[in-house]
Amino acid sequence: MNEQREESSDRSVWWIWPDCVQSGSALRECAASGSSKSILNLICSDSVRLVNGTSLCSGRLEVKTNPSNQWWSSVCEADFDQQDAEVVCRELGCGAPSVLQGALYGDVEASMWTKEFQCGGTESALLDCRSSGSDRNTCSPGKAVGLTCSEPVRLVGGDSRCAGTLELKHQGDWRPMSGYYWTLKEAAAACRDLDCGSAVSVEERKESSDRSVWLIWSGCVQSGSALRECATSGSSNSILNLTCSGKPISDIIYDIIYDSNVSSMFLPPSQ
Repeated sequence: MNEQREESSDRSVWWIWPDCVQSGSALRECAASGSSKSILNLICSDSVRLVNGTSLCSGRLEVKTNPSNQWWSSVCEADFDQQDAEVVCRELGCGAPSVLQGALYGDVEASMWTKEFQCGGTESALLDCRSSGSDRNTCSPGKAVGLTCSEPVRLVGGDSRCAGTLELKHQGDWRPMSGYYWTLKEAAAACRDLDCGSAVSVEERKESSDRSVWLIWSGCVQSGSALRECATSGSSNSILNLTCSGKPISDIIYDIIYDSNVSSMFLPPSQ
C-alpha cells in the first residue's frame, strides 16, 4: 500500500506523475522538481499476489513459500474460504472480495501451498493467519483459487446507488474524487467498478472551499489502471458527480433484444 505523510512545512521533492509511470516509463523519467509537505510512504507486499487478472485486485492467488526465495505457490480452493479472501483483499489494499472461484484466472500445474488457511477475517496479512497442515501436495484441475476483490468506490447523495458524488476509499480513508478533463470514457471505468452499467453523465461540482480529495488523473484511468492506482492525495473545491445507467450493459442489451422480440409478436404479418 502507499500513503501520504504530511510534514510541518514544504521541502524539496521530486513530483512523480502517475500517468507517466503507468505508461511504462522509469520513475526518473517521470520526475519533476518541486516542493511539498506531502511525502509518499510505500509498503510492498512480498507474500501474496494475484496474477493473470485484469488489475491488481483480481487474479489467481499465489503465496510466496519462503521470504528468502522467489518461489510462489498456488492455493487449492479447498484450503481457502471467504474469511481468508477478506484478508488477502485487505493486504493488497483492495475492497471486499466479490468473486471466489477455482480456476477463474487459469489453472496451473506448479507447486501448491500445503497448508489450510484458517483466518478470522480481521488479520492484516494472510501469513498472519493460523494454518493447519494438509496432506495435499497437488490440487485437482480447476481448483486453484481465483479471486476478485472489489474496487473501493461508491456514489453518495444521489437519487440511487448509481448516481451521486464519486468517492474512493484509499489508504483507509473515504474521500470524494476530483479530476480534470474527465469525460464519459473515464466515468465508464467507475460505473463498471460499481456494477452500474454505462456512464450517462459526469460533471464537476464547485464547492465553497477546498476539502481533502483524491485527485484522479484521467490519463492514468484511460491506460486501463484501476481508480485507486491513479489516486493522489490533495485538496480541491471541484468534486466529481457521476450518473450511471443503473444496469450492467449486458442486462441493457438483453432488455433491448427481449423487448424487440415481444413487440414483434404483436405486429401484423407482412403483406
